Amino acid sequence: MPIKNGSSLSQPRRSVAIFDLGGVLIEWNPRHLYRKLFNGDEAAMEHFLDNVCTTEWNQRQDAGRTFAEGIRELMPLHAERLELIEAFGKRFAEMIPGAIEGSVAVLSELKQLGVPIYAITNWSAETFPPQRERFAFLSWFQGIVVSGFEGVIKPDRRIFEILCERYGVKPDEAVFIDDVVGNAGAASALGIHGIHFRSPEQLRSELVALGLL
Repeated sequence: MPIKNGSSLSQPRRSVAIFDLGGVLIEWNPRHLYRKLFNGDEAAMEHFLDNVCTTEWNQRQDAGRTFAEGIRELMPLHAERLELIEAFGKRFAEMIPGAIEGSVAVLSELKQLGVPIYAITNWSAETFPPQRERFAFLSWFQGIVVSGFEGVIKPDRRIFEILCERYGVKPDEAVFIDDVVGNAGAASALGIHGIHFRSPEQLRSELVALGLL
């Protein structure tokens, strides 16, 4: 492929795409579940998510802790919320209304062009496998690194190193797409071209500019 925009021959062309999953290809938000459980009481739901099943609490499941362990941690202060806390793991699928179709279309184009595609996701080892069965496009990836199985989460550089080492990906030939700006930045610090995902249209435009589409 011709080198565009005055790029130097010494600069490897970006030729590998690495995707985050939740927020890029799959819509995920605990509010899809908890709005039902709180009967539409937005204030009560937000208080629960800010003070009980918090982002930080969930990240520890993403980093390898079991939901049973997570529940035990909360019981001394929130025993009266047991059913609501248990629902986070037991009814996780209800937090996912579906795929982000525009992004899946971009992924499909990359696949059809023969671009190697991989994924790195912060996801619990307990809740990821059922979604792998649910979304057929997850079978398109040459490899997926799941934080819950590795015991390390983005933006830790180690999770990016795991993918590169395991699948022989050269950082300076790869792009990484994530809806969290800090995660995209962590990839960039390793020589991977980080893309902060904001919409399928913006993603497509950036991949075209890089010569991947």
